[in-house]
Amino acid sequence: MLIRRERADDAAAIAAVHRSAFGPQYVNTDKNRETAEFTDDSAADPPEVDLVTRLRSDSGWIPTLSMVAVEYDTVIGHVCLTRAGVGPFPVLALGPIGVLAEHQGNGVGAAMMHAVLGAADALDEPLIGLAGSIDYYPQFGFTPAARLGITPDEPAWVSHFQVRALSAYDSQITGEFRYAEPFYEL
Repeated sequence: MLIRRERADDAAAIAAVHRSAFGPQYVNTDKNRETAEFTDDSAADPPEVDLVTRLRSDSGWIPTLSMVAVEYDTVIGHVCLTRAGVGPFPVLALGPIGVLAEHQGNGVGAAMMHAVLGAADALDEPLIGLAGSIDYYPQFGFTPAARLGITPDEPAWVSHFQVRALSAYDSQITGEFRYAEPFYEL
């Protein structure tokens, strides 16, 4: 497996990754969509597919921090970091991250996490925030954001909002976390 930056010709494969990774979550909650197939033009696409498309055209998009996992010339995973903010401080937001269903549980997601965290650290970014599993992300150094004086701007996210301080972290970075605009358009 190779982890590299996303290329323009990866867009369709990345959409397929997020359909595979997230589609079953939505199909299972809507009886009318149980037989839906997630095709390139499907109205039944999980929101992560549209989110990545919207992020690519947003000012918060950072091409160097959108990465894919490739196995035998096939994109099997995708992760991206986008520009976010904590008060006046520029920080990063993680997500979405997805792995093709048939490759989940084999360390692909963990490898992508390590790659994108290392890339962000090498670019002297101070901090990464995410709303996600409190059981999964701590293994990558994420802690409850409140411990660093950071709160999400959506109160419903407080219980699962986490941050990862990087080498350039400054303890003055406190306050309300704000994602790039496409996250609020879901």
